[in-house]
Amino acid sequence: MINEIHKDAKNRMEKSIEILKNQINKIHAGRISPNILDNIIVECYGSTIPIRQLSNITVENSSTLNVSVFDKKTLHLIEKAIITSNLDLNTSSSGNIIRILFPPLTEDRRKKLIKIIRNNSEQNKITIRNIRRYANDKIKILLKDKKITEDEERKSQDYIQKLTDKFIKITDEILTQKETELLKF
Repeated sequence: MINEIHKDAKNRMEKSIEILKNQINKIHAGRISPNILDNIIVECYGSTIPIRQLSNITVENSSTLNVSVFDKKTLHLIEKAIITSNLDLNTSSSGNIIRILFPPLTEDRRKKLIKIIRNNSEQNKITIRNIRRYANDKIKILLKDKKITEDEERKSQDYIQKLTDKFIKITDEILTQKETELLKF
């Protein structure tokens, strides 16, 4: 029973780290990636569809992405979805292609991105601490129901705390790495 609680806590903490990495990798730091558009959803054909299912996204050069639209009827809907996203992107279209130009990073933009990254990191730490609290609560219930001893409870809570410390340290390392990447360019 305790091993299941430990395994569940570890899996949930690992998932939170993966989510953080995905969020942070979408933030453009001097070089662009088609992945930056992954969260853009387009409303067309009577439903919401991810942009990747309606187009092919390629990197033209270090500051331009090309979005090749499969159906020309959806071009304006895709362009509207890109512009209204919270990514502050400018577009221009010709034929079936939408070009997205990324301006060079200014000092103010870098500071804004670092603030976003720090916020994401802090939210991840809160998630990890909530996972710890949930696991410790389950352990206390086992103790209350007399399914485990007090020694087992203490050992289990120590293990959960070590897991928490480990994943918070990983979160800090990811944050530091992205900050230095942003400041380098």
